[in-house]
Amino acid sequence: MTGLEQLAEELTLSHDPATGEITRLTRFHPGADTAAFGAKVHPYPEEVFIVSGRLFDAAFGIWLEAGHYASRPPGEVHGPFRTEEGCLVLELSFPQRTASNP
Repeated sequence: MTGLEQLAEELTLSHDPATGEITRLTRFHPGADTAAFGAKVHPYPEEVFIVSGRLFDAAFGIWLEAGHYASRPPGEVHGPFRTEEGCLVLELSFPQRTASNP
């Protein structure tokens, strides 16, 4: 997680080298703010589940609370993010499933 070392840490739970699919946990530290990195967008879908804490998604202007699930289609802008108390996110990414290759 280049550049975010002071803001968050990641633990990869599974990675399929054939498809590129990744399941990981990302822990945003209390006070983390990714505004300096801007919003994110990628050509593949991903799903996120907020395990604990809460995370503000500036692209949507909403707080994602513990228990919140989001399914992001290819090309959807999300972030930057910030958290006051910290947040643990379960993320599933599907790089092989682009808009042109569902």
